Amino acid sequence: MFIPYNKDVNRNKLLNPLNNSRVELGETMNTDLLKTMSKIYQAKSACHKYILGFTFKGVVYAVVIGSDDIAQFMKLDKASRGKGYSLRFKPTVAQKMSLLKDSQAICSVEFFDETVATCIYNRGEIFEKFVTELNGQTWEKDNLPFWKGPDLEVDGIGYQLKFEGATYMTESQMYKLMEEA
Repeated sequence: MFIPYNKDVNRNKLLNPLNNSRVELGETMNTDLLKTMSKIYQAKSACHKYILGFTFKGVVYAVVIGSDDIAQFMKLDKASRGKGYSLRFKPTVAQKMSLLKDSQAICSVEFFDETVATCIYNRGEIFEKFVTELNGQTWEKDNLPFWKGPDLEVDGIGYQLKFEGATYMTESQMYKLMEEA
């Protein structure tokens, strides 16, 4: 079928035949990739409880959520070094506000940032350290992948810890895990 050229049509959008709306190129693919990566992450994760860390109005908070709720806090983003996509914890302001009622304040953002600036660890590692120590345990840095074990165990329950901006899983890790299945 021939479609006549129309200079007013954004060529970066395609017509959705279901409702005649226009969608961004790649939007459907990205939505499918997000769903696929989310499902694989949850299926392969060594634990199904999460402690998420975020900042809000000058305070660092932590909240415990289960695997039923984790998908809503996953966003598809470009992976580091331009190698595909990554699944990240990037909560919106509205999401942070919804988490506040079940959250625990950890420290001020000022103290948190000073700690990060004066040590060799990144924000995610410092968050892990603070949460681990708040649970009466000694923190040690490890590089244990999410599919091999938890970041923290409390009363026999394993938790993955993620601070805002953290990567849950990269696209390359997803393909590696799919090959192993």
